[in-house]
Amino acid sequence: MWLDPEEVLLKNALKLWLMERSNNYFVLQLHQGYVEEGGQGSPVSLLVGTLDSVLDSTAQVAPFRILYQTPESQVYLSIACGANREETMHWDWSQNIMKTLSAFDSSEDVTNFIQGSIRIMLAEEGKHSFAKDDDPEKFEAHLKFQKCFGLPEQEKLVTYYSCSYWKRWLPCHGWVHLNTNFMSFYSFLLGSKIKFIISWDAVSKLEKTSNVILTDIHVCSQESHYFSMFLHINQAYLLMEQLASYAIKRLLLGNPIFDNTLQITKRGLEETLCGQFNVCFRLLKDETLKEVHECILWVPFSHFNAHRKIYISENYIGFASQDGYLCSVIIPFQQVLGIDKTNDSSKFVIISIKGKTAFCFSEVTDFEQRVAKLRLKCGAASNHYHNIST
Repeated sequence: MWLDPEEVLLKNALKLWLMERSNNYFVLQLHQGYVEEGGQGSPVSLLVGTLDSVLDSTAQVAPFRILYQTPESQVYLSIACGANREETMHWDWSQNIMKTLSAFDSSEDVTNFIQGSIRIMLAEEGKHSFAKDDDPEKFEAHLKFQKCFGLPEQEKLVTYYSCSYWKRWLPCHGWVHLNTNFMSFYSFLLGSKIKFIISWDAVSKLEKTSNVILTDIHVCSQESHYFSMFLHINQAYLLMEQLASYAIKRLLLGNPIFDNTLQITKRGLEETLCGQFNVCFRLLKDETLKEVHECILWVPFSHFNAHRKIYISENYIGFASQDGYLCSVIIPFQQVLGIDKTNDSSKFVIISIKGKTAFCFSEVTDFEQRVAKLRLKCGAASNHYHNIST
C-alpha cells in the first residue's frame, strides 16, 4: 500500500527495523516484531511485537515498509508498507524507476519527482478503494481493524478503546474494536495472542459490574467476557449499548437508525442519543447532551428506587427510568439552589431546587467528579440568571 511520504529519522528507524534489500535510493525493511505464520519467533521479536500491540503500532499489520533514501541525508521518507512480502511489490516499481532518477541533475529534483509520483498513485488507488476519513488516524485505525480481523471493507469501524480482557484471573492488555455488526478484541503479549469477534446479535447480556478495585464491562454471549481498565469506561459502555440496541432493532423490527451502515460513526451515535434525549424531555433541538451516567433516584411518594440513567446537558439535568415505573424528571440548572453529597459508600447526591424540593440520586458513577462538575454548572447558571434579572 502506498503511503503519503513521511519523514523518518534513520538512526531511529533502524533500531526496530531490519534491512532486507537496498539500492541507491530505496530501502526495503522488515519490522523486528514480525513472526511468520505458525512460527515461534525470537525473544526479541516477541518483545517488540508486545510493544507494538500495547502502543497500537501500525507495524502490527504492516511489518514491511519501503523508504526513499534522500541522498546525502539521514532523513528517509516512508513511501509504502505491506502485511507480507507479496504486498510489497512496490519494490519492483522502485527498481524500474532507477534509470529515470539517474537523469535528474539534483537530489532535490529527485525527491520532488518521487513525492509527486507517489501522490498521483495514491489518488488513483483512492478511486477504487474505501473512502478515506477526514481524519488520517481514523483511516489508519480502520485499515488495521480490517487486516487484524480479516473483515471486508464494508465493515465500518466506529471506534476502539485500550482495555484489559480478563482471561480467568489474568488481565491481558489489548484493544476492543466496536463495529456496526461486531465487537472484537485483540491482544498480543510475549507470543500469546488473544483474538475473538462477538456479534451484537449474539449478546444476551451487557452490563457494568463493580468491585472494590475495578469497574468491568460484562459481555455475555455463548461465553462470559469481562473487560476493564478503560480510560473512558462510561463512554465505551454507552456506545456498546447503542450498537447492541441498533443491532437488535435491525434484526427484529427492521427499523434501522441509519439507512446506510457506513453512516454509523461515533459522532453519529452521539447525535442520535442527543436527539432522543431532546425528544424524551421535550427540549429544543439545539440543547446539547454532555454526559450520561447510571444512577438510582429515590421516589418518596411511591417509596421505591428508580434505576436508570442521569442525563446532563448544557442547561438541564434529566432522569428517565425504564423499569416499569415510568419516572421522568427534568431539572433546569437555573432552578437549582444547592448540590450536596454524603461521605458514605452509597454515593448520594442531593439536588435542592426552588420550592423546597430535593431529589436524591445514589450510586452515581464517578461520584466526586460529577458533583464538582454539577456545582460548576449550577454556579454558572445562577450567575447568568442573576445578570439577566438585574
